[in-house]
Amino acid sequence: MRIISVNVNGIQAAAERGLLSWLQAQNADVICLQDTRASAFDLDDPAFQLDGYFLYAGDAEVPAQGGVALYSRLQPKAVIWGLGFESCDRYGRYLQADFDKVSIATLLLPSGQGGDENLNHKFKFMDELAHYLNKQRRKRREYIYCGSLYVAHQKLDVKNWRDCQQIPGFLAPERAWMDEVFGNMGYVDALREVSREGDQFSWWPDNEQAEMLNLGYRFDYQVLTSGLRRFVRSARLPRQPRFSQHAPLIVDYDWLLSV
Repeated sequence: MRIISVNVNGIQAAAERGLLSWLQAQNADVICLQDTRASAFDLDDPAFQLDGYFLYAGDAEVPAQGGVALYSRLQPKAVIWGLGFESCDRYGRYLQADFDKVSIATLLLPSGQGGDENLNHKFKFMDELAHYLNKQRRKRREYIYCGSLYVAHQKLDVKNWRDCQQIPGFLAPERAWMDEVFGNMGYVDALREVSREGDQFSWWPDNEQAEMLNLGYRFDYQVLTSGLRRFVRSARLPRQPRFSQHAPLIVDYDWLLSV
């Protein structure tokens, strides 16, 4: 099973850069997009369809402020929109597809960039999401959360980490939240199951120097329940081609998706 996750920073702009044709060629079973900046109605357009896939979308009250989408080769048993709290559902930040023994979700956290109000909104979302993730551990099924989380977890997940400690995305409380998810809660970081290498980033500031010097952050994850740990076969963050500020995360699993 191959799952691709990518924050597109607007699906229209990403499509103009070749996103859809690239995805069509990747032989993925499930594709999770974040920050589509489009309504579900917009995504009904044939221009956004992929041959052989079902498409599901969750949009924000103001489409330009969020939105997620999920493509699946198999038609899910059920599709769930939202998590039941306002800072998620108002901005179209969560969509889940249920299959036989596993649920796969696309998840978009607030970036927290742009001032204290935005950062406080992010922390509130993280608190509510942590409560949700803690409850999910009691469910008798496996979960894969394809999340654009806007947090670099460890020092090797950001370039020049000493210079980034006061910047949203690598603040101590954000990293402590990640420690809780991947520590006490027992969730698994798919990439780190197969690689401990540094300089594997998924987001770069929008300037030429950051790109040239690879001044990146690893903001994008596939977060797994512990029962899936042994099924992770490979994971990569290809820098090219790129369709937004984020690189795609491609993970292959020794798991056969079924309904």
